[in-house]
Amino acid sequence: MALLETVREPARLRELTAGELRDLAEEIRAFLIERVSATGGHLGPNLGVVELTIALHTVFESPRDRLLWDTGHQSYVHKILTGRQAGFDRLRRSGGVSGYPNPEESEHDLVENSHASTALSYADGLARADAHLGHRDRATVAIIGDGAMTGGMAWEALNNIAGGPERPLVIVLNDNQRSYAPTVGGLAEHLADLRAGRGPGVFEQLGLGYLGPVDGHDISAVQDALRHAVALGEPVVVHVITAKGKGFRHTETNDLDLGHVVKPMDPHTGQALKAAPPSFTSVFGEKLVELAGQRDDLVAITAAMTEPTGLLPLQRRFPHRVIDVGIAEQHAVTMAAGLSMGGVHPVVAIYSTFVNRALDQLLMDVALHRRPVTFVLDRSGVTGDDGPSHNGMWDLSVLQVVPGLRIAAPRDGTRLAELLAEAVAWHEGPTLLRFPKGPAGEDLPAVATFNGIDVLRRSGRMDVLIIAVGALAGLALTVAEGVAAQGIGVTVVDPRWVTPVNTALADMARRHRLAITVEDNSRAGGVGSAIAQTLRDADVHTPLREFGIPRRFLSHGSRTEVLAACGLTAQNITRAVVELLTGIDTAPAGIDDPDTWPVHTAEER
Repeated sequence: MALLETVREPARLRELTAGELRDLAEEIRAFLIERVSATGGHLGPNLGVVELTIALHTVFESPRDRLLWDTGHQSYVHKILTGRQAGFDRLRRSGGVSGYPNPEESEHDLVENSHASTALSYADGLARADAHLGHRDRATVAIIGDGAMTGGMAWEALNNIAGGPERPLVIVLNDNQRSYAPTVGGLAEHLADLRAGRGPGVFEQLGLGYLGPVDGHDISAVQDALRHAVALGEPVVVHVITAKGKGFRHTETNDLDLGHVVKPMDPHTGQALKAAPPSFTSVFGEKLVELAGQRDDLVAITAAMTEPTGLLPLQRRFPHRVIDVGIAEQHAVTMAAGLSMGGVHPVVAIYSTFVNRALDQLLMDVALHRRPVTFVLDRSGVTGDDGPSHNGMWDLSVLQVVPGLRIAAPRDGTRLAELLAEAVAWHEGPTLLRFPKGPAGEDLPAVATFNGIDVLRRSGRMDVLIIAVGALAGLALTVAEGVAAQGIGVTVVDPRWVTPVNTALADMARRHRLAITVEDNSRAGGVGSAIAQTLRDADVHTPLREFGIPRRFLSHGSRTEVLAACGLTAQNITRAVVELLTGIDTAPAGIDDPDTWPVHTAEER
C-alpha cells in the first residue's frame, strides 16, 4: 500500500520516519500531477510547497494549532493531508474540493483565504485573542509568499505584529521569487540579498525574530527551523526558499508562470486537452496593442497579473508601456491617477474581484479628480471554479455609485474592441469595461439602434422588453426565442454603456407591457436596480423585473452550474416572463404601433 493511502489526518505524519516522509513527498507530487492535470487548477504553487506542508503538519497539530495560507491556492497539499484526497477527482467542480481553504470542507481550514496579503492580519488577530483569553497551548502560523508580501496590507500587519513581542506568532515566508509572475520591486531585491546572506534584514530591523534562509525542500531543515521559532516565544519570520513547479518538467520549464494555473492537460506532453477558443481576455489584449500603436500616451498597469489580464501581447510589443506594481491594487489605481495628471492615459487591467480592494482610490483619487483612466475588469460576473471570493459579482453594484464613471459591458468580442476604443477616447473622466472569464463566443450583431442602444431582436407586439447586460445577451436572445414561440412579442436590447443609464431605455419600456433586465451581477444594486430608478424618475409605470445573482456567496462549480443555481437559465427566465405577463391586464398606449419608435438600422449607425 502506498504511504499516501494511509494518511487520513495529519497525526499520521508524526508516526513516519524521515525517510518515509521523503517518500510521501514524492507520492504527493505524483498525485498532484495526475489529478490536477485532469481537472485543471493551481499546480505549480502546490508542487513547490510539498515538503514545507509536510513539515508544518509534523511540527504543528492542526486544527488546534492554526495554519493560515496566503494565498489559499497553495493549500492543495494541506487538503490532501487533512483527509480530502477523494475530492480531488472533481477539484474546483461541483461536488469536489474547492481550490482554496474552505471552512465548510474541514475543521483544518480556518478562512477562505484567496485574496493575497491578508493572512498576517488574520494571524495578528488570532494571537491577540489568545493573549486576551489566556490561551498559551496553541500556535498561530501564517504561510505567506514573497509575492503576497508586495501587498501593503501585509506590511500594515507586520508593523502591528512587531509592536507586540509578547504575542507568539510564526510567519513562514515562502520565498519562490514569484506571485503569478516574478516578484517585483525593492522587496524582491532585498529578499535576494537575504538569500545570499547579505543583511541585516528588514524583518529584524522591525524587531521581529528571523530564521533562515532555509531549504524549503528539506523536510528536516524546515522542521528544525519551525521548532526553533516556537521555542523563541515571540513573533518570528521563518524564511523558506522553495521552487515553484518543482518535480514536473512541464511546470519547471514554463518560464511564463511555472504552471501557476493549468488547464486540463496531458501530463506526458503538457499540452491542453482541447484548444481554447478566443477569449474576451485575448480580444482585449489584441485591441489594446492596436490602440497603443496609434497612441503613444497609452500605458497599461497590472497588479502582478500581466498574462492573465491580457497584457502580455502589449508587453511583448511595447515592453516599457506595461507597469507591474505587484499585488498592490490600491497603489495601482492612485498611481494611474498620477499618470493621468502627467498626461498619460492609463489602462488598469485587473480582475473584477480585486477591484473591490481599491474602491476608495477609484472613488477619491481618480473619479473625484475626473481623471481619464480606463479600467478593464476581467473575470466579471460568475467565474465558477475559483469559488465564492473570485466571482466578480459586485463590480456593477459597487461602482455605479462612483460619480462620473462610465461603465460598459460588451456582449461579444467585436463590441469589446469597439467599447475599448470609445473608453480610451473619453477625456472627461474615468471609464470601465467589464467582461467574464472564458470564450468571447460568436458575435451578436445589432439589427438596429435606438439612441445609442443596440437592438438585437424585434418581433411581434411590444409585449416584453429584455434588457441584456454584457455577456448574458446570448441568454437573453434564447429567452426571446422561447417567449416568441408562445406568441408573445419581444424586443431584446443591449445598452452597451450601462452606467450612467441611457434614458432612452425609459422610452422603450414605456411602449412595452413588461421590462426585464438580465445581468451577470448581484441583483442588489445592479444594473436592473439602476434602470428601475430611471423608470421611476421618468414616471414610467411599466413593470420591471430584474434577473441576476442573488445576494449570497456562491459555491464553486462550472460557470454553467453556478448560473443555473442562480436561476439564470433560459427555461427559468422564460417561464417567469410568461407568468408575469399573465398577471398584467393593461397595455401602454402605442403598443401596436412600432412606427412610434424611431430606430435606425445597424448600417445607419
